[in-house]
Order: sequence, then structure tokens, then C-alpha cells
Amino acid sequence: MTRIKRGCIARRRRTKIRLFASGFRGAHSRLTRTITQQRIRALVSAHRDIDRKKRDFRHLWITRINAVIRGMGVSYSYSRLIHNLYKKQLLLNRKILAQIAILNRNCLYMISNEIIK
Repeated sequence: MTRIKRGCIARRRRTKIRLFASGFRGAHSRLTRTITQQRIRALVSAHRDIDRKKRDFRHLWITRINAVIRGMGVSYSYSRLIHNLYKKQLLLNRKILAQIAILNRNCLYMISNEIIK
């Protein structure tokens, strides 16, 4: 059998991997074996942090809504607002409610007053 020279293909594969790791520091951007390990680690972190980001934003929205709602009345809270929204079948998600709370508090007050009645 004839000999197969695969230097070109291997180099192309390594260059593709190196492009991914171009922003890494030290050996993590130079050595092929280390690059592959760091690449796996980076992708795992990215996947994990997508869910973390969703969790953090939901927490932020809830905090904003709660802050505005508690300013309204002494005994009124976020949990009561959401409970009343579900009872009245008003399907507003937390992101929209948080934007309303920041940009137009009066509108949120009107919504909550209509729900209470």
C-alpha cells in the first residue's frame, strides 16, 4: 500500500481548533492538547452559564416588581400580585411586568388595583 501523508489535514484541523482558542492565555492558546481541553471546558461553562443567566434575570425581574408593589401598600406583595394575576387569568410574564414597573409605575398600579377589585 502507498503511504498517506496527512500533514495538510492535521494542520487544518489544528488551525481550526486554534482559532477557537485565540483569546486564551499562555499554553491554552498554543499547545494543541491543552487547547482541546480548554475548549471542552469553555463550552461546558458556556452551556452552564446560559441557564444561570436565565435564573439571574428572573430574580432581577421579581426583585424590581416586588420593590414597586411594596411601595404601593403595606400589606401588598409580589406573591399576592402574581397569585391575583393567575386568578384573573391575566397572563403577563415577569419580564413585561418588570419593564412596566420601571418605565411606568402608574400603569402597574392601575393593573394591580383592577386585580384587587
